[in-house]
Amino acid sequence: MTATLSATPPPSLQRDPRLDAVRAKVERGERLSLADGDLLYTTPDIWTVCELAQLVRERLHPGVAYYNINRHMNYSNVCALSCKFCEFFRKKDEPGAYTRDMGYIAEQARGAVENGATEMHIVGGLHPYLPWSYYPEMLRTIREAAPGLHIKAFTAVEVVHLAKIAKKYKRSDRTAGIRAVLEELIEAGLGSIPGGGAEVFDDRVHDEAFKGKIRSDEWLDVHTVAHELGLNSNATILYGHIDSRRERLVHMEILRRAQDQALARLGYEGDPSMPVEPGLNATEAITAPPVTLTRPGTPMPLKMRAEELASGRRPGGYFQTIIPLPFFPDGSELEALPGPGGLENLRTIAVARLMLDNFPHVKAFWIMQTLSMAQIMLQNGADDIDGTVVWYDITKVGGSSTHQETTVWDLQRAIREAGFEPVERDTLYRRVLREGKDWRLAD
Repeated sequence: MTATLSATPPPSLQRDPRLDAVRAKVERGERLSLADGDLLYTTPDIWTVCELAQLVRERLHPGVAYYNINRHMNYSNVCALSCKFCEFFRKKDEPGAYTRDMGYIAEQARGAVENGATEMHIVGGLHPYLPWSYYPEMLRTIREAAPGLHIKAFTAVEVVHLAKIAKKYKRSDRTAGIRAVLEELIEAGLGSIPGGGAEVFDDRVHDEAFKGKIRSDEWLDVHTVAHELGLNSNATILYGHIDSRRERLVHMEILRRAQDQALARLGYEGDPSMPVEPGLNATEAITAPPVTLTRPGTPMPLKMRAEELASGRRPGGYFQTIIPLPFFPDGSELEALPGPGGLENLRTIAVARLMLDNFPHVKAFWIMQTLSMAQIMLQNGADDIDGTVVWYDITKVGGSSTHQETTVWDLQRAIREAGFEPVERDTLYRRVLREGKDWRLAD
């Protein structure tokens, strides 16, 4: 039998007319519903999904992509929890367990400055034996060793843990203890908080994969209080383990409603006519109407924050970026699972850009996506690939070691090859002008 080419392309290559209504909303800058998200995740027409995500990405960040010079540091991998998805944690006295002293921490800070870093990114396990005083002392040590270094530290999970060991946490008033701890950490040098520990906001997934870790309401409490205190933060979603696509979409809805609240505090006027998904306990107390940054002509939060500062008011904080993180099973209790594939990773980045219409940035974290995949993601919704990193002990893709470093030249080349102008940013997404290790913020 002679093989012949069909005149009609296979269904997977055909345009999906069901996406026309989604396209119309995207072009108008309107909020997509969870039903729209279901379609984006299930349509075989991934090309149009990525095209729409790139339309939004280019509207917000035309022609540019961001990177930074940073250094990650894990102060300890000793953890009271034993999350099934985690390869990082150790128990005290277990082989490979470590806790850094202040000498090591100061050395890391000085080394970061010597290499031109603008940021130190710090997270660790929930150490059951370290005293509360260790944590503000760590920040003061870094600030003394490297006064110009921005400190992004402590996930929401860690902040709740710190409130407990500081004996400030009360179940009857969680936010009071969280606020007290964050205020002391800010005084010690904290500049922003990372987005880790969110995983997937679903009780079923939570109880099966990371029971004992804080749930969505406490995670949101930490970020809400941080925003009220003027701290910016990031948000993550860890996907591709026992979660479903629908659960990822609900996670995104919870995040964008929390962002609506943060942006309202900055002075944005939302649109009450846009849909709010009903029946979600995590968002039922949020009264702010939806705010979309993807509507043409809408100012970015960095500009609004600058206007707040110029007026003499203390500016509120907000979520800067969503960072979709694919699950890597190797070495974890869930290592029998396959983890997500490349197309699922690409689709999730695109869906996140389309659903999270009030997040300024979408990050393709090259450590977990690989630098090559991050390049592709820059053309399909992402606008940031993170930084030089140096040390990363949370995830090791393909058997890599904790020394996971790339150069500024590699980051710039990856961005240029993807078709964009590389822009160095600081932690708050302000442009950096640089001469060697010396740098300043652009006017």
